[in-house]
Amino acid sequence: MRSAVRFPVKLPIAIRDNGGEHHAETKDMSAGGVLFNIDMEMTVGSNIEFTISIPADVIGAPADVLVSGEGRVVRCAPEDGRKSVAAVIDEYRFERA
Repeated sequence: MRSAVRFPVKLPIAIRDNGGEHHAETKDMSAGGVLFNIDMEMTVGSNIEFTISIPADVIGAPADVLVSGEGRVVRCAPEDGRKSVAAVIDEYRFERA
């Protein structure tokens, strides 16, 4: 059972790991995790850093908000020619864009 409500949002996400920076798209997210689609294999257990830009109109704010943080890959599976990657979020912070 999930402990946080997931929101189905498609937003650009920048993922940084030992292999550098990669661009992907979120499929859904919550306070505890994020699911995204990416064009590469990711290793379960690997640490990542991420940045998501949330448009102001999506959250009713006067300006875009950046969510950045750290997490760990918990699942990586094929989906429509890409990889569907689930990551648990260990830490995140909000910043103004």
